[in-house]
Parts: sequence; C-alpha cells; structure tokens
Amino acid sequence: MTVPSGRPDAHRAIEAVWRIESARLIAGLVRLVRDIGLAEELAQDALVAALEKWPESGVPDNPGAWLMATAKHRAIDFLRRNERLARKIDVLGHELETAGHGEAADVEAVLDGDIEDDLLRLVFTACHPVLSTEARVALTLRLLGGLKTEEIARAFLVAEPTVAQRIVRAKKTLAEAHVPFEVPEGSELADRLSSVLEVIYLVFNEGYSATTGDDLMRPALCEEALRLGRVLAALMPKEPEAHGLVALMEIQASRSAARTGPAGEPVLLLEQDRSRWDLLLIRRGFAALERAAVLGGPPGPYALQAAIAASHARALTPQETDWKSIAGLYEALAARAPSPVVELNRAVALAMAHGPAAGLELVDTLTSEPSLAGYHLLPTVRGDLLARLGRFAEAQREFTRAASLTRNARERTLLEQRAADCARGTAGDGERPVSCPR
Repeated sequence: MTVPSGRPDAHRAIEAVWRIESARLIAGLVRLVRDIGLAEELAQDALVAALEKWPESGVPDNPGAWLMATAKHRAIDFLRRNERLARKIDVLGHELETAGHGEAADVEAVLDGDIEDDLLRLVFTACHPVLSTEARVALTLRLLGGLKTEEIARAFLVAEPTVAQRIVRAKKTLAEAHVPFEVPEGSELADRLSSVLEVIYLVFNEGYSATTGDDLMRPALCEEALRLGRVLAALMPKEPEAHGLVALMEIQASRSAARTGPAGEPVLLLEQDRSRWDLLLIRRGFAALERAAVLGGPPGPYALQAAIAASHARALTPQETDWKSIAGLYEALAARAPSPVVELNRAVALAMAHGPAAGLELVDTLTSEPSLAGYHLLPTVRGDLLARLGRFAEAQREFTRAASLTRNARERTLLEQRAADCARGTAGDGERPVSCPR
C-alpha cells in the first residue's frame, strides 16, 4: 500500500498501522532491552519517524517491517551508547555472543526471533498480578491494544492524568519487582493465565455493559477485547479456557445490535429482535466452544459461561430457551467458581425454569452478602421476582434502590420506569427480567 506524498491519508494509515503493529514492535524490543518503558519509548521513536517521513515519501508497501527495522536501529544505537551495554550482553548471554557477526548483526539477530513468543511474553507481563487490576487493564490496552492514553481515559470515563499515572506506575512496579519477560510454566501458568483472561474479560464487560456514563455499551472496548482474546487463543491454542473466553465474548457480542432501541434505551434479552443477532459471531463462538471441548478436561468458568450464552443463542425464540439446562450450567459454574454473582444469576435461571418463588428463595439468601451491598442487580433481580409474584409495593422499593445504585444513565431510566409501573400496581416488564443475561 503506497500513499502519495503529502496526502492526509498517510496520517490515518500510520494510525491504523500503529494499532496493528505496536504490540509486536514493543514485544520484540522488550526482549532486547528488558524494560517495558524503554521499549515503548523506542517504538514511539519509530512512530515519530514514520510521521515525519511517510506523508512525504508515501506509506511503504510493508509498513510493519519498516517500523520494526527503524525500531531495531534505535535499539542498537541505544545499546551502543549505553554504558551498561556489557551488563545487557551478559543478560542476553549466547544470543549476543555468536562469533564473527559483529555487535549490530548480533543485536538484529536477537530482535529477529520468534515475534509470536515475544507477544505472548508481553501479554503475561502486562497482566502480571503484581499490578492492580486498573493498572493491568490500562497497561494492556496501551501496550497490546495500541490505544493512546486519552483513548483509554475516554473509554473508561476517567481523567486522562489518572490513566497516565496508572501506566507510569505500572511500568515502574514491573521494573522494581524485576518481573521476568517470560511465559510462566508449571503450576504458575494456571494462575497467571487466569489474570490475563480476567483483564481481557474486564475490558469486554466494560464495553458490553458500561458501568458509568450515558451509553449502555462502548463497542470499541468490546472489539478490542475480542481482538486480544483471539490473539491469545492463537498464541495458546492448547489452553481450553482461552478458547472458552473467546466463545463467550463472540456470542455475547453477537447480540450487540439488538441490545438498544432507537433512542439508545436498553432492550432486554427476552425482548430482543433475534433476527438482528450476528450469525457469523454466533458461529465463531460455537466453533471456539467446540475447540475448548475437544481439548478435554472439565470445562472452566469461561467455557461454562460460553455454554450458557450458547443456550440462549440456540433458541430461535425466547419461549424455546432451555432454562432448566441453563440453571444446571449455573450450578456447575457455582461449583467450579463459586461467587455471590453466580448465585444471583442462577436464581434468575431457577425463576425462569421453576417459577419466581424458586428464584426468590435463593435471592433472599444473598441479601446480607457484603460483596453485593452496592450491586444494583441484586435489588433489580429481587424487584423482578416480587413483581412477578404480584408484590408490587415491595418490588417498587427494590427498583428504586437499584436505580440509586447504578451509575449508568440508561439503566437508571429503565429501573425508574419499572418502579413507576409497580407504583401503579402493574408488573410492566416483570415477565421479562431486567437481570437476565443481556
């Protein structure tokens, strides 16, 4: 692809190339300089060079290779100038000691290693448990997603300086903790992989059901999480939970177009126009779920959640939903990864399979759970079930409380409407729970 000199299209092309190539670029540099912050600076230097040259010379036919070559030269120049070169060579060991090639050639040989392995190492480094959850999310989006600080801040509706501080502190923490640039092995791999999957799904969830702001969804975050999940599954093809997470996100993302109405208002799962569900994403989700199953072993939490999402996707109409099967899957999920939130979702499935009284019985055991004290979906679910039982005054109080707890404007409006319906002594949408998986 060559863009004529002086064309403004060059800047858009540079931005697109950077989004695609930056993670591989940084990953290759980290292996050489052993410092994420320095690697990002060197990669940014290459980007600056592109911004200076491409608008005049045109975008190269292989822009990723151009950026990598430029970054390599920056890294080599840095190591030549740096008084700690000897120590860097010691760390790299025999990789930099091949006789007869010369220093520059040796450094380039190191950078020309398996870039996919480097990318996987970068994933595990950015998601290292030594970092806070917020820091892991910000650093992952910066290094692996190629997002600018302002883009991350806008996506999560937080101040740009806050995101910048998280990224700077994350890099400093990794350096001070001497976190190795490697893929963990043995018993450590499962825990570390769990951290990586958690970060990716947190990004997806914030895009799928925004916790704050005026919009129900932030599609760009869903797309970025899906991209990261697909990359991880390709890098770790024998890890069933990586495929399980991809399956879950693909199937959930398939409903995106049907989840909001013309004015951006939420449309609940049982009221969605299923002809608007994306069949390609559903097929991709089913294929990923099958890959997870073929790898064997008991299904993990993400594979079980994907199986639940698949049950909804298989139902051509809401009435065809196999709620008993879904309740059973939630029971298996509760045994595999127990949590109050899983129990709350299981209560919804029980209510749909066996009646609202069955669901309410389980929900009432969760009302004193400290971790759900500020969780708006607890009173939402309870309000749903009370409304379906005709206990409108109690349901109104629950919906009012739920509206006060949510920070999303669209959800608040819906919950206030449900409270108003109950005040009039009608169930409103009570037969179609707000809390159903959406």
